[in-house]
Amino acid sequence: MTTVRIATRGSDLALAQANAMAERIRTELQRPAELVVLRTTGDRIQDQSLAKIGGKGLFVKEIEEALLDGRADVAVHSAKDLPAVIAPGCTLAAFPERADPRDALVAAAEGTTLEALAEGARVGTGSTRRTAQLRALRSDLEIVPLRGNVPTRIQKLETERLDAVVLACAGLDRLGLDFHVRERIASERMLPAVCQGTLALETREDDELRGEIGKLEDEQVAATARAERAFLTRIGGDCTTPIAAFAERTAGGPLQLRALVASEDGLRLVRAESLGTDPESLGIEVAERLLAAGGREILDALAGS
Repeated sequence: MTTVRIATRGSDLALAQANAMAERIRTELQRPAELVVLRTTGDRIQDQSLAKIGGKGLFVKEIEEALLDGRADVAVHSAKDLPAVIAPGCTLAAFPERADPRDALVAAAEGTTLEALAEGARVGTGSTRRTAQLRALRSDLEIVPLRGNVPTRIQKLETERLDAVVLACAGLDRLGLDFHVRERIASERMLPAVCQGTLALETREDDELRGEIGKLEDEQVAATARAERAFLTRIGGDCTTPIAAFAERTAGGPLQLRALVASEDGLRLVRAESLGTDPESLGIEVAERLLAAGGREILDALAGS
């Protein structure tokens, strides 16, 4: 039986996620699996913001090339890193799991919360979405731009003399670094990124392996991921735009999707939400509502800046 070659980035988090999926392929699909570790453009360029160098798609390009030229059979992605449109010839074959989608406040001092931070506290983040929402919640904070992997960002609490950094709960949990979390920020206060905490498995569109990998999909996770990605596609933004979307199953059964778009200074936040049973239709509906409520003006202003 041929070995399934799994393309992944080389960061600690990417390797942890890829190894977890490799184990599922071995045990659930009864296929041998090995990692193909790649260094992407986004990994190589660490001294510039993602918004300036082309967005989070720079973490995906080389991995998709490895799929298309046959060096790899499946790729494991953090779904929030995926652009709205993936490479022609590739497909998202499965959304296998979602960890805690919330943002985490990481600080040296125990008991630190977003509300309890001192006036003028220095808070690090590499996300325009987090920056805008932090400024809307606490306009007094000094926001410090950050790049680097999860452990590096935690270290910058000391090296950059920061009071706190904001990271994804999912990454900290998967790396066993959750003891650094001082507050898991409720989604009602800070709306997560599209597909934050979700893993995506990508294959070639015409590869027979696509069907096998599809068996690893979690139906509920896939529904939320497809609603959020449909929103992302319709809104016309990307991973570096201050937009957020979070879908979850309600007690009554249908999906609820909440979304926002913000100006970078956090002075303008436009929100929209709706309920629905079809993920793609729900994503499009919420995007249309957001655009009509003033989101289009914010996005146009961001595009022109």
